Amino acid sequence: MIFTSIDFILFFVIVYILYWLIAKKRLQNILLLISSYLFYGWIHPWFGILIAVSTITDYFAGLAIYKRTNNKKLFLIISITVNLGMLGFFKYFNFFIENIYQIINNFGINASYAGLKIFLPVGISFYTFQTLSYTIDIYRNKLVPRKDFIDFAVFVSFFPQLVAGPIERAKRFLPQIENKRSFNIKLIETALPLLIKGFFKKIVIADNIAIFADKVFLLDSPSIYVLIAGTLAFTLQILADFSAYTDIARGVAKLLGFDLVRNFMNPYLAVSPSDLWRRWHISFSSWIRDYLYFSLGGSRVKTSIHFAFVLVVTMGLSGLWHGAAWTFVIWGIYHGLLVFIYHKIGKGGKWKPKKGFHTISACFIMFTLTVIGWMFFRATSIDWLTNIFLQSNIGFSGNDFLIGTIIIAFVILYSLPMVLFTILDKYFPEKEWIYSIMYGFLLVLMVLFFRETGQDFIYFQF
Repeated sequence: MIFTSIDFILFFVIVYILYWLIAKKRLQNILLLISSYLFYGWIHPWFGILIAVSTITDYFAGLAIYKRTNNKKLFLIISITVNLGMLGFFKYFNFFIENIYQIINNFGINASYAGLKIFLPVGISFYTFQTLSYTIDIYRNKLVPRKDFIDFAVFVSFFPQLVAGPIERAKRFLPQIENKRSFNIKLIETALPLLIKGFFKKIVIADNIAIFADKVFLLDSPSIYVLIAGTLAFTLQILADFSAYTDIARGVAKLLGFDLVRNFMNPYLAVSPSDLWRRWHISFSSWIRDYLYFSLGGSRVKTSIHFAFVLVVTMGLSGLWHGAAWTFVIWGIYHGLLVFIYHKIGKGGKWKPKKGFHTISACFIMFTLTVIGWMFFRATSIDWLTNIFLQSNIGFSGNDFLIGTIIIAFVILYSLPMVLFTILDKYFPEKEWIYSIMYGFLLVLMVLFFRETGQDFIYFQF
């Protein structure tokens, strides 16, 4: 069940009406829990078993870590093992086995592996990280475990952000679940702008620009120019698609009385790699920083080699989190190296250029580096990408030039609404009449572009 489907709209209308008719917090939370499992298991009911195992494990692990000071590390290990074990099996088992067999074949031993037919549960990477942060924070004495199982289960499975985030921290989100929530017209007023922008970005921008990106990356050997054009299309697609999901999730949650963390802050205006990760998928990048990067030593390490190692491992694993393919790993390592280089040539991760031309130049350079990264991220395989550059077909003649130019023209066209959103939010935040006109126009476009068979959100696969 995806946000842009008729099924979800009908599902949410029913949940919304019942939710506010009930009024009592305890019953509301029970309804949210039932609704979340129904939402998650809509296509594959067995998904609910996995999230239930994760929930039960961390509920009791959290209590045990808090009560048993002598053995608390044991229960943290149990929590990490169960959660990462399920994630590792369903997401990475075939990937690792296939690579082991590839290594064996490289030694001249003829071995083959057909692979298990493992279906990746949608959202497992997101709720695994969310529930893991709960037990880790208790272990670090930053959080007191909850005794109410229903409240905790809602925290793990809350359907608006279950399958693609944002990844909430228990310290921030559990109090909202535990506190009484009352209907207020302001909830609708704050939710509608998020919902309209989210649905517009998905239906009108992401799903349409995806047509160009997908066709380029399905070609056997596109020219370099066409590849660049396709990568630019994907650069717009992934921002529009993922930020659309976050906007809709925040809007739906707001209608139910919850405030989800903001996940994007104009990431393509970043002036450095560190700045990019403070703006892009903020809930994930902050999770990686707090639970992996700092645990490995962070910037406190004494040598440059050690610091580079920490960054490469951290970002390489964050790339692997996105998918079981070397393209994702290389994308992560690439960004780790960028952070290291900028950290060394600048003034650390908090470096900022001077205003004016320096800022514009820094944004352009960082945007170019980001696009190069997305080329690795979206590539069919590393071999596919390598072969394109080895063939040295630049593509500045004939059909390649025409195709690439048309794609770039559409990227610019579909980028304009994103630019408009940014300008209005920054310079005209109080001009309600401007927003009223814009939202009305966006609604008309959504009706014209709506397709029931629209594409899934990109981050569903992660």
